[in-house]
Amino acid sequence: MSITLHLASMVIQQAREKAEEIKIPVNIVVLDTAGYLKSFIRMDDAFLGSIDIAIQKAKTSMLFRANSETVGEFLKPEAAAYGLENTNGGLVAFPGGRPIMNGNAIIGYIGVSGGAVPQDSMIAYAGSFIK
Repeated sequence: MSITLHLASMVIQQAREKAEEIKIPVNIVVLDTAGYLKSFIRMDDAFLGSIDIAIQKAKTSMLFRANSETVGEFLKPEAAAYGLENTNGGLVAFPGGRPIMNGNAIIGYIGVSGGAVPQDSMIAYAGSFIK
């Protein structure tokens, strides 16, 4: 099952509420399970340069069905897959990209960018589970 527009809107709202709570304007993107854009918001004052980063975080998560920072473990110079970040149009392997879970099923992917790395991670986490 891929994410519906209704559920994507819920995910965006959950993430946005967390961003507003911690007072960080961010870009939030939701991709379906095939990696296509389902929903996107750019909060007021969010950095324009972070739009592409949010998309790439979600895409990285989608390509490997894992949190973006988990993929990052394979991109370290000492890892066997060093250089992998240059594949698939570029990977972003720091926190802020996550699978969206509905029970035990992945139904989409969220990417968040615009804050510090821990803030993006916290905001993406807030949107990554259907309540």
